[in-house]
Amino acid sequence: MKIVPLSVSFESRTPNAERVIERAARTCYLSEPKGDRAKFLASLLRRGHLSVFEHASASFRIVANRGVSHEFVRHRLASYSQESTRYCDYGGEGIAVVKPPGLDRDRRIFGVWKQAMLDVESAYQELRTRGVPPQIARSVLPICTKSEFVATANLRTWLWFIRLRTAKAAHPEMRVVASEILRLLRERIPEVFGPPVAFVPGGELWTPTTP
Repeated sequence: MKIVPLSVSFESRTPNAERVIERAARTCYLSEPKGDRAKFLASLLRRGHLSVFEHASASFRIVANRGVSHEFVRHRLASYSQESTRYCDYGGEGIAVVKPPGLDRDRRIFGVWKQAMLDVESAYQELRTRGVPPQIARSVLPICTKSEFVATANLRTWLWFIRLRTAKAAHPEMRVVASEILRLLRERIPEVFGPPVAFVPGGELWTPTTP
């Protein structure tokens, strides 16, 4: 059994995303590019003119547990390519799991969790040894089984995702994922994600939180 860390890495983005968004927005107003583009994009966010942010997209590679991936795919306006437990066979090298947060506070609690994972791995490997195919043997795998997937969404969807998944009520692991996506987007598309401002219905402004 391997314990692997949760991780988020950048895959790709629309080239010149800020310029693409600006040109699309100015088409609506028959206006020519002028002044500070960052201020113009910020004004679009404040006014709730978000459809223009759908013209640019970004992709990320996420390594997390199956529970996180299940929450992730509830965001329907996105494309996903995910590691398949039907076709991937973990009978040889053993399963990989992502440790939930908070287990390190008590060594005995961590021991209970680790033993449960070892028991599951043993059951999975025995099923495979007895000829049970991976798509059936996977039924014993835990929710913290490592899952790797690529997620692509337009920037409006990422704004919405970050708003929901950095909230204090969000699952702790989802907050880590969303906060890291926000950090990566701020580095690469700062005129959209750089200011601590994004849109929520009703035209309000919000400040993303961090775990």
